[in-house]
Amino acid sequence: MTNDSVWTRTLAGQPALGARAERSRKTTMRDVEMFTEMTGDRNPIHYDLELATNSPFGGLIVQGGVTTGLLNAVVAEDLPGPGTVFLETNWRFVKAVQVGETITASVKVEHVRDDKPICKLETIVRNASGETCVVGTATTYTMPLARQATSNPLRAKAS
Repeated sequence: MTNDSVWTRTLAGQPALGARAERSRKTTMRDVEMFTEMTGDRNPIHYDLELATNSPFGGLIVQGGVTTGLLNAVVAEDLPGPGTVFLETNWRFVKAVQVGETITASVKVEHVRDDKPICKLETIVRNASGETCVVGTATTYTMPLARQATSNPLRAKAS
């Protein structure tokens, strides 16, 4: 990476191959309600306890967007870091997450471009038992948000 690389203008810099980050949280009924408020997803599997208990899920489950939403936080806050957005995701939902379960979302850097702030990540969400709930990949772009040094000190003060 050269000193004028676009990665030098990202807040967290260029991530290393193999770098990992993760976040955990306990899901709640409030998560389900907030997701419903945002999206309108009122699937009874998220609200009807009797129906959900008698389903193959065995209880109320959170929406898939609640589960993968934790990956958004890992990517935007931790790795690659601030300014990062998804360009593409490929996720397979292999186990539902029940309301009240603790989940851990993790990412691992698989590929980093030197010419653009783009990464390919392995993405996994597991429950507290270590069972995989969501697995896949994501391609991310990290906005170059770092302020540039300027030769005009008056201009630097105005920013």
